[in-house]
Amino acid sequence: MTRPQAVIHDSGQALRLRSLDATAVACGLRPGDALADARARVPDLQVHREAPELEAALLASLADWCDRYTPLVALEAPDRLVLDITGCAHLHGGEAGLMADALARLQRQGFAVRAAIADTAAATRGLACHATSVQQPGVLVPEGEVRKALAPLPLAALGIAPEAVAALSAVGLTRIADILGQPRAPLAARYGLELLRRLDQALGEAGESISPRLAPPLILAERRLFEPVARLEDIEAILLSLGGQVSDALERRVEGGRLFEFTLFRVDGHVQRLMVGTSRPLRGGAALLSLFRQKLKADEGALEAGFGFDLLRLAVLEAQSFAPHQTSLEGASLGGAGEDTTTDLAGLVDRLGARLGLARVARFMPVDHHLPEVRVHLVPAASVADAALAWDCEPRPGGEAPLTRPLRLLVPAEPVDAVAIVPEGPPLRFRWRRALYRVARSEGPERLAPPWWLGGGGAGRLPETPGEPVHMPTRDYYRIEDEEGRRFWIYRDGLYERETADPRWFLQGVFA
Repeated sequence: MTRPQAVIHDSGQALRLRSLDATAVACGLRPGDALADARARVPDLQVHREAPELEAALLASLADWCDRYTPLVALEAPDRLVLDITGCAHLHGGEAGLMADALARLQRQGFAVRAAIADTAAATRGLACHATSVQQPGVLVPEGEVRKALAPLPLAALGIAPEAVAALSAVGLTRIADILGQPRAPLAARYGLELLRRLDQALGEAGESISPRLAPPLILAERRLFEPVARLEDIEAILLSLGGQVSDALERRVEGGRLFEFTLFRVDGHVQRLMVGTSRPLRGGAALLSLFRQKLKADEGALEAGFGFDLLRLAVLEAQSFAPHQTSLEGASLGGAGEDTTTDLAGLVDRLGARLGLARVARFMPVDHHLPEVRVHLVPAASVADAALAWDCEPRPGGEAPLTRPLRLLVPAEPVDAVAIVPEGPPLRFRWRRALYRVARSEGPERLAPPWWLGGGGAGRLPETPGEPVHMPTRDYYRIEDEEGRRFWIYRDGLYERETADPRWFLQGVFA
């Protein structure tokens, strides 16, 4: 015979039993007993300290596992899950088949579980806690018979406070049947409205919402397997098939997916989730398979098959309108999509995002500001609309855009030692990073004045914290070329005699 097991917690005054196994219950122990008294009665009792963080993690993993039955799973700490199986039971042979399958699988994993299925969540909680036993771990209440099933249960099954249960017991009301036929006004006046609210919720006469831990997917396709699969080739074949089903559903909705999740349920209860996002709406099983392959390449240990997967599911978590369009007549005549560089860029972003994460693939967003170092900032490439990328560029007569600013900027600008003929003229030579450069040609100045709210006459820098007073002098920029043909973008910081008596020079960028 195994030793009795118990979990203890500190009630503030003494260590007490919180939960027990079947052996401890058979020895006469009950939750709430003091540990000292329990050990006096059962000397070989083995105790374990409660670990709320580990218990919460275990409950969350069980909730993941329960996704195989329904995507609507709510956590109710410390030891309860509520599943909304409306419209899902027929996939498992009915409600009785679903409950039997769940209990059998969890018991094989070593869990002692009890379950109930009823019309309301409140009734299900009460029945699971007070109408089940080790011999009968599951209770199924036929539709419309909740009142009959709840009647013999103790009032504690309603989930009311222990003080209310004690007060009702003191006047001889111990079961739910004792208050079903009582006038409501006296009960509310003496024991509060909470008693009647809980009773109405259990009977289905008042609504009660549950909060699923995960939002339900927009579209879902799954494959249940009689024999588990472990080979990557088999998993990819199933994913390709599921991608086709999801794409058909998206096409009917005239939408494309933006966020996809591939969930694999292992036979031992472990659940693995792979998620990929796209920069543009996407349809097509082959394209999805390619993105998930990139995800697996980035982390070869992401897929741990163990003894195999018996359920695979592909879900669309986010979608966007995606009407069909033709990119070009030339592409259509050749049977292709034509030259669509935007689509090519989106595909590149998707592939990189699948391997590195979408947040790590960024592109420049233009900012309405005069200062070159703050005219752009990096944003996730997948979240940028093309309409937002409005770069100012005046075309030349021949059609080419002039390169007036260097492609490579130095942030912050690096100081240089420059020599000029006149204080406000272009430099003749300058020293940068210990190298001397002699200027052969120069163009400028291009004067950039600071915004009026920043003022002038001070150090040229941006505010480090919001609200910090900052003074920025005027800048005169020059495009210069040295004797070796190298081109630089240099500016003088401050107007001579008007903002400073000793203007400084900085190198802002290098032309390619």
